[in-house]
Amino acid sequence: MSMTSTAAASTPRSRLATCAASLRRFPLSILQLLFRLAIAGVFLRAGLNKLESWELTVQLFRDEYQVPVLPAEIAATMATTFEIGCSSLLILGLATRAATLPILMMLAVIQIFVYPGAWSDHLVWGSILLFLLTRGGGTFSLDHAFGFEPPVDRER
Repeated sequence: MSMTSTAAASTPRSRLATCAASLRRFPLSILQLLFRLAIAGVFLRAGLNKLESWELTVQLFRDEYQVPVLPAEIAATMATTFEIGCSSLLILGLATRAATLPILMMLAVIQIFVYPGAWSDHLVWGSILLFLLTRGGGTFSLDHAFGFEPPVDRER
């Protein structure tokens, strides 16, 4: 190797490219597992909190949340069901893509009608959910174990 090629190999740009290549080898399935657990944790806690004090939950839906179109009792029941049910599916990695859809719809309703100022949290949660919707549950999921997901694409 000549002196110029050795010098070129140690430029900041080449070191950055080497580092980026190393990072690309990090398994996508680990990220998918962590994203599933993280987002499920947020919504599962919310659903369980609603169940702890159902009367307070319905009152919140009636007085504070004021979801349009739906009566408070129905909106509270739907929200709790989706939060607990879809979070449970995400933890297992079962029907991962489908489980993200009700939560994404709920998130849109909350953002538009209930807490429009909480866009930074909603953006984070929505991004994670969109990632899972588009990439699936990953290797460490029941979707993968049962063959519901295509083989892992190395280029993702």
